[in-house]
Amino acid sequence: MRRTGLTHVGVAALLMIGSWTAAGTLPAAASDAGTAASATTSSPTGSESASAGLLDAMQRDFGLTRAEAEAQLTAERRATDAVPEAREAAGSAYGGAWFDSRSRKLTVAVTAEAGASTVEAVRSTGAAVRTVEHSARTLDAAKSRIDRLDAPAGVSSWSVDPAANTVVVNVVSTKKSDNDVRSFVAKAREAGPVTVRTVRAAAETFAAGTVGGDPYYTGNVRCSIGFSVHGGFVTAGHCGGAGAAVRGWDGSHIGTFQGSSFPGNDYAWVSVGSGWWTVPVVLGWGTVPDQLVRGSAEAPVGASVCRSGSTTRWHCGRVLAKNETVNYSQGAVHQMTKTSVCAEPGDSGGSFISGDQAQGVTSGGWGNCSGGGETWFQPVNEILNRYGLTLHTA
Repeated sequence: MRRTGLTHVGVAALLMIGSWTAAGTLPAAASDAGTAASATTSSPTGSESASAGLLDAMQRDFGLTRAEAEAQLTAERRATDAVPEAREAAGSAYGGAWFDSRSRKLTVAVTAEAGASTVEAVRSTGAAVRTVEHSARTLDAAKSRIDRLDAPAGVSSWSVDPAANTVVVNVVSTKKSDNDVRSFVAKAREAGPVTVRTVRAAAETFAAGTVGGDPYYTGNVRCSIGFSVHGGFVTAGHCGGAGAAVRGWDGSHIGTFQGSSFPGNDYAWVSVGSGWWTVPVVLGWGTVPDQLVRGSAEAPVGASVCRSGSTTRWHCGRVLAKNETVNYSQGAVHQMTKTSVCAEPGDSGGSFISGDQAQGVTSGGWGNCSGGGETWFQPVNEILNRYGLTLHTA
């Protein structure tokens, strides 16, 4: 990176990982992956915690009124909480459990061996009771035996269906007469109670595309995707060194850091594979529509610019300065663009975009999105030129 003609910005010494202070400047990567995981996997407590977007989706997709959607969420949470107690009450007679959307109640299956006291104990949890032939243990054992078989392409999937009290084997309708499929089904039936159902097509993966602003994880750090390029995505260099493995928002392997530079620069690129692909989109996080990326024309000082990141999502401001040197505690980073946009730990690497033009990847800043602050980004065109990458555009 060129270092001539640069404006030097003196700032306080900072740590890459830790809390921001209003007076300091630091890379924005700092988000512990364990904390992030616990935050994203915690379950709602009921309809009172449901987002408007979720309720809208339920109304749209299930044909419910808002009151019905709220009631269903409350009932589902109540049922979820009741399952462990109901299973314990059923003991060895337990045959599985499921939520009945019509009655909005948990239904627990028990075998005929369950006595009156067992049935009453299950009902005391608020669940309805149904008597079935096979216990959950029997069904699970049958499914495990089927797991050890080699399935042909015409078999889509199989699983325990507690309401049907059987292991369901799903077969592609056009392949049900195939000799290999028939052979598999015959062996599956020997494993235990099996029901065959037909489906229209074989199963295939629904892998996620790499979208600007989405989170990714490397080691114990969470950062954000900047922009998709052909073969991967660009992001901040302080998020990981060359060779570091990268996990996606769902914990699955995305790819590997192929190049990384920090300090001096703050940029990197990650190759993607394992079923992931690149998408020319920056997330709007519901604040605005997701933004298509159509190029990387550089916006002038004073122009509006918006940032997408996995912690604070979508925020906008203006370009305040270019070609600025930021003096992080780890060392100076040069040729940065300063903005009035806020950011917080975990936003590092995320997308800066002006209109539909990619601008750069989030590096660091000071302040936060509650009290305000400033954030610097590494211009995207420099990253593309450094690694010979091509921006994925719409």
